[in-house]
Amino acid sequence: MALLLSCQNIAKTYGTRELFRGITLGLYDGERCGMFGPNGAGKSTFLKILAGREQADEGALESRRGVRVGYVAQEDRFTQETAEQELLAALKDDHAEEHDKLTRVAIMLTKIGFEDHGVKVATLSGGWRKRLALAREMLLEPELLLLDEPTNHLDLEGILWLEELLKGARFAYVVVTHDRYFLENVTNRVIEINRMYADGFLSVPGTYSDFLARRETVLEAQAKQQQTMKMQVKEEIAWLKRGPKAQRNKNKSRIKDAHDLIENYADVRSRNAQDETVELEFSATDRKTKKLLAAHSLVKSMGDRLLINKLNLVLTPGMKLGVLGPNGSGKSTFLRLLTGDLEPDSGTIKRAVALRTVFFDQQRKQLDKRELLRDALSPGADSVLYHDQLVHVTSWAKRFLFRTEQLDRQVGELSGGEQARILIARLMLIPADVLILDEPTNDLDIPSLEVLEESLEEFPGALVLVTHDRFMLDRLSSEILGLDGAGNHGMFTDYDQYENWVEAREKKASTKRNEGTANDSKIAPPPSETKKPAGKRLNYMEQREWETIEARIMEADGEVQKWHKAMEEPATMADHVKLAEACEKLHKAQERVAELYERWGELEAKVNG
Repeated sequence: MALLLSCQNIAKTYGTRELFRGITLGLYDGERCGMFGPNGAGKSTFLKILAGREQADEGALESRRGVRVGYVAQEDRFTQETAEQELLAALKDDHAEEHDKLTRVAIMLTKIGFEDHGVKVATLSGGWRKRLALAREMLLEPELLLLDEPTNHLDLEGILWLEELLKGARFAYVVVTHDRYFLENVTNRVIEINRMYADGFLSVPGTYSDFLARRETVLEAQAKQQQTMKMQVKEEIAWLKRGPKAQRNKNKSRIKDAHDLIENYADVRSRNAQDETVELEFSATDRKTKKLLAAHSLVKSMGDRLLINKLNLVLTPGMKLGVLGPNGSGKSTFLRLLTGDLEPDSGTIKRAVALRTVFFDQQRKQLDKRELLRDALSPGADSVLYHDQLVHVTSWAKRFLFRTEQLDRQVGELSGGEQARILIARLMLIPADVLILDEPTNDLDIPSLEVLEESLEEFPGALVLVTHDRFMLDRLSSEILGLDGAGNHGMFTDYDQYENWVEAREKKASTKRNEGTANDSKIAPPPSETKKPAGKRLNYMEQREWETIEARIMEADGEVQKWHKAMEEPATMADHVKLAEACEKLHKAQERVAELYERWGELEAKVNG
């Protein structure tokens, strides 16, 4: 593979804080590189240095002559009024004819998914702004594309779209992300920027799974090295402390070696101590109520859009409800209905007496950006009350990996991940029956995500979780509520079922569009002769089928879960005959679920006319 870009001994410091030092690596043609690391490790800064947007304090950056490097920042910035104008402005130094530029822009906007090329940039959602930023860089045909957290604030549909785009890319890329499924799906090399490694980073060819296996080996080796060095240091210190007789026999070379060993040991011990994680444990009430919240026939529209139609839901202790749907499908509206910030158009929500609900807002409106960190963590006092114990704000801050010198910084000066940790720290102080979390994973690093998952897994109350993190969703959710933004909804036991539901609805919508196109091509009758088509009614057998199909889907999915568990049993895994039988039963059960979903879509089409 041809070398595109390389750096030697790159170092960067902000103020008194060193982000990284001595990083030396190369990026090659054909590489699909994923990069992650703890918050504050300097990933964004490192990417800016590679892109030539920032200078390193030390070291050198070299690139192949004429190599085209693109860069998509975390925050999208545009200078033009429309999407088409924005891409044309990117071609200002291109000497091609104006007609050719317009053609290239049109092709790129269509490829990236824009139907209206003249759409105003100011009206675009976060996901579509990210698409436009990608289109702007891809239009310049980069050989290496650097992407900084492109999945942040994208909905699940947008993340899946980006995965497909990168899988088919003809350019090499480096993508900084904390989305573990994304790392698994789009990489052939994974790099972690972290001071706990001797080189300041660890690079492993392969996927995220390959990286995790290799990292385990490296960290075990580092731990063993520390133990070995510890014994050696003890011996050398004892030697150095011996009496005058031994002093005469000492040689300068050994004394120097001893001091070097002590210094190296301190460095290894310091690096191994870098593997710190946030300490999270949400407070729950002692409520014994079995039914915390019951919603019946909820209906909610925003403007002229029906988002939620006749939704029924019961939240019970221990229930973990994931909520999925594209941007604008009503996820945040649904959460605000649960919290009581919005009232339904019709239907009822009954809450247990004195129900305590804690809400994490993805917009972080609860944070005053001018407030000092110490006041944000411990308002009006120098201590917080946690699990009936007073904890000083300095110790409380360290629990969330904040340094003491940060306490007097304004919240607005902190990173997105640090601001998310402030909100989580606040939530942990409030005993809750129901935790409602709206995209809590945005900006959090992977160690923080893992600890957050563990804490939520152990929370005894009810959890309602909106997230685009498929790994967290799969790990936590006991049920998934899917919303489509047109009032339709479905309840599922896992993400695969939700995906099947989405595909079935898209297939049905595509069929309707195709039928509409075919009908439009026919000569329409005069208006006076136009009749409103009658909706198709279900016959008696179909009506019975419609009334029971959801129950049958749940029953069929129970069979899928049953055979999944059977395959994981040691006795089954050890017996190839039993394993083959379980595989066959699982396959048949999955086919049955797919058939029922398809039939559900057919009956629903008849019901809706």
